[in-house]
Amino acid sequence: MRELNQEHIRKLVEIINQAPYFKLLSMVIKELGPGLCRAEVDLENKHLNPFGGVHGGVYSSLIDTAAYWAVYCDVAEDAGLISLDVGVDMLAPIKEGRLLVEGKRIKAGRQVCIAEAAIWDDKGKLLAHGTSKQMLIPGLQTIAQALASMGYEALPPKFAA
Repeated sequence: MRELNQEHIRKLVEIINQAPYFKLLSMVIKELGPGLCRAEVDLENKHLNPFGGVHGGVYSSLIDTAAYWAVYCDVAEDAGLISLDVGVDMLAPIKEGRLLVEGKRIKAGRQVCIAEAAIWDDKGKLLAHGTSKQMLIPGLQTIAQALASMGYEALPPKFAA
């Protein structure tokens, strides 16, 4: 695998963390690298369902996000990734605190990628686990296209020369 350009990753994480949906969920990517994505959410009232626990959609969004970005560093720069399927097992409720999510690449293929993600509370209790399949489509839904549509400048190259 080619060496990642760390300046690309740093700037990408900065932009991702400013995305409207990330801000809506107060989700912050903390680490992004080959086969790995780590993120956090400090729970607020907006994350809770009518019964006072974290809404399952929050777990699902975190699993989908961490799995997606766990694959990003392993694919070509012009590759677009589209989530095909996300399966989430919600294992325990939580009402307050911090959610820690870690996504790991299982396989980065030529057409389909598979990743998994898990969510823990800040005491180490496993709250949810899931898997995601993404389709690789060169030239469609690329990071460069996303940045251009949001008015951001192009990032440095993804891979070191």
